[in-house]
Amino acid sequence: MPVQDRASWRWQDAAMDTTATTTAPATRLGDTRVTQYRHEGYTIFNEPVFALPRFTALQAHFDALLAAKPAEVRPEHMDVPHFTDLALFDWLFDPAVLDLVEPLIGPDIALFSSHFICKPAGDGRRVPWHEDSAYWRGMMPPECMNVVTVWLAIDASDIDNGAMRVIPGTHGGGFSDYDPVDANENVFAIEIRRGQCDARRAVTCTLAPGQASLHHAKLMHGSEANRSSRRRCGFTMRYVSTKVPFDQIACPFHQLYLARGRDLAGICHGDPHRAAPEQIAARAHYVRSGH
Repeated sequence: MPVQDRASWRWQDAAMDTTATTTAPATRLGDTRVTQYRHEGYTIFNEPVFALPRFTALQAHFDALLAAKPAEVRPEHMDVPHFTDLALFDWLFDPAVLDLVEPLIGPDIALFSSHFICKPAGDGRRVPWHEDSAYWRGMMPPECMNVVTVWLAIDASDIDNGAMRVIPGTHGGGFSDYDPVDANENVFAIEIRRGQCDARRAVTCTLAPGQASLHHAKLMHGSEANRSSRRRCGFTMRYVSTKVPFDQIACPFHQLYLARGRDLAGICHGDPHRAAPEQIAARAHYVRSGH
């Protein structure tokens, strides 16, 4: 069965099962990691997320996307690729991923976003210290900003090639003050104001290909430039409970997709069978650089 057909089947199966009330298989993420995530805002899943054939297929898929990328688009900015590349839903809706997310946000899960953040060897740009929630202000109530990011390592990710670094326990805020930084050297053009972010406490998320970290939307994190001879790519898969209200009128440039369980907030979810190039076009009219 082609990848895209498998994705369609899986989505239909999940959408039709409106009576599903099962709780997360805690054995996948484990109680220790769940507790760490609750207390520190992140955890490391240092096991393969996907079986090897599934993962190598994703690596090959990304390499094809990268090769077809317009020259003017930096590889760090391959944002919301699932809006037009429907094959990605096969991985984004995979139970192997959703079983990691469910213990953190419950059984009713919406895909919030995805992003390939690829730092090329030698000149991969720095990611300034930030909170994801700062870029999503206005899309949902601040108190509901409980988005879980699964940061899947497409390549090995370590301190030498610009691995993500997190500041444990900073997910209680989420809306720091920001100052401008050089957009030619950084992935984003703003950074948490000096004095509000203590980088001395940062922890490096070292991952082998196929492993993942999970972090809360309000957690402070960033990464250094990649000056090594190795590429560093991560695929961020972002999820939120379907209980969370999403302001579709204020955000015509974005849409959510039902990944598992039921819609509990009356959201008009996107159709993963249909590409949404109009969403990409709409984003160009909004000043929302970043996630």
